[in-house]
Order: sequence, then C-alpha cells, then structure tokens
Amino acid sequence: MSPVLIVELAALGLSSGFLAGLLGIGGGMLMVPFLTFILGSLGTSPELAVKMAIATSMATIMFTSISSVRAHHKRGAVRWPVVVAMAPGLVIGGLLVGFGLFALIKGAWLALAFAGFVSFSGWQMLANRRPAPSRALPGALGQLGAGTGIGMLSGLVGAGGGFVSVPYLVWCNVPVHTAVATSAALGFPIAFANTLGYLFGHPEGQALPGTVGYVYLPALAVIAAASVLMAPLGAKAAHAMNVAQLKRAFAYLLFALAAYMLFKGLQPLLA
Repeated sequence: MSPVLIVELAALGLSSGFLAGLLGIGGGMLMVPFLTFILGSLGTSPELAVKMAIATSMATIMFTSISSVRAHHKRGAVRWPVVVAMAPGLVIGGLLVGFGLFALIKGAWLALAFAGFVSFSGWQMLANRRPAPSRALPGALGQLGAGTGIGMLSGLVGAGGGFVSVPYLVWCNVPVHTAVATSAALGFPIAFANTLGYLFGHPEGQALPGTVGYVYLPALAVIAAASVLMAPLGAKAAHAMNVAQLKRAFAYLLFALAAYMLFKGLQPLLA
C-alpha cells in the first residue's frame, strides 16, 4: 500500500472508532461509503467495491466493538441480559446473510438498501417521538426475533447494527446512553457471524491483492488498529453529552451517509 492510502485508512479508522464509541454504531456506516470510494479508486469495479467495502467494514467492527464496549462497561452502561438474549438471533441473521444472501444481491441494490435503512433510522432519532410509557423489551422469543432481523440487516449493509438497535432499544424505553452502550456490545456477534461468511465468499470480478473472500485484509489491519485506539475516547464523549445532543448527532450523521450511498447505488442503475 502507498503511504497516502495508509494515511487515508488510518484517518478512517480513527474517525469510525470515535463514532463507534460515541454512538454505538460500530463505525460501519462511516466506513462503507469511504471504503467504497477508496476501493473504486484502486481499480475495483463499482459492484465489487460496494461488497468489499461492506465485508471489510464488518470485519473491522469485531475489533472496534471490543474496545468500545470495554469503555462503556466500565461506566456500568451495558445491559448484558439484553445482549445475551439477542446474541443468538444476531448470529443466526449474520450467518444467513454471510453464507447466502450477500452473494446473490447486486452491489447497487445493497447500496440503496443501506441508504434506505439509514435514512429511516435517522428520521426516527430526529423525530424524537416518545415511546408509550408502558412499552418494554419483549420476552426471550421476541428478542431472538429482533436479533435475527438486526443481524440480517447489518450483514447486508456492513454496519454493526447500531443504526437499527439503538432506535429499537430507545423505542422500548431503554435510556439512550444505555442503548448506545448495549448496541456497542451487540456489534461483536453481528460482525463475527457475518465475517465468517464474507471470508469464504467468491467475488465476481478481479479483487485486489490481499483480499480473502470479500475482505480486503490490508485495509482491515490499518482501520482496526486505528479504530481500537479511538473507541474509548468516543465512549467517554458519549457519557458527557446530553440526550438531545446525542440523538441529533446520530441523526445528522445518518442522513449524510445515506445521501452518499443513494448516489452510489443509483449510478450503475442509471448508466
């Protein structure tokens, strides 16, 4: 890799790591658009660039999640019973995508799906609708189902699940700081299950040297190292912000990233 590329990937890792700790999103929503651009500039076809960006992003989330959740756990903010209840579903959903659905769906449609889900999540957070006071997290079967759905959506768009799990937990009357911390912990089983499938994938087209399955290992190494350093600082910042600030920051980030991926998804369809 060139020095410029290493600097770009390190900057992406630092930014995504900070946001992972701050917003509990795993950093995937930031990494996927930028990795799509970087991989495309290296000569990867647009279709394959999106898939490689999603897979590489998800692989880095395994490392970022561990760093982020340690910082949140020290503040007692993680609801571990929720993590335990949802983890089997997250793994099931991730494996379904990683070993099957991911290879069947075109990169352009994945980009559009990313834009749609992220926009909806941003609107939910910005609308600041108060959930019914009586609403609570469902029972074990309901949390298993929610975990499966979140695991599948996350695998399709390369995110750690926070773009769905944070709004979902808030909707169930979990305080936003606790939702962010718990979402950070949910990111690891999502990333682990999906990455297994991505590593055994067979990309169509010419992948870059250093790629295993859909995962571009040089980018994974640089981004993971940088993001692990910054995730604890993001977690510290999250607990210093008030609820309204945290929700607005989350929503505006989602809208910006959705706009870029909408553009990338429409490009090949309109060409």
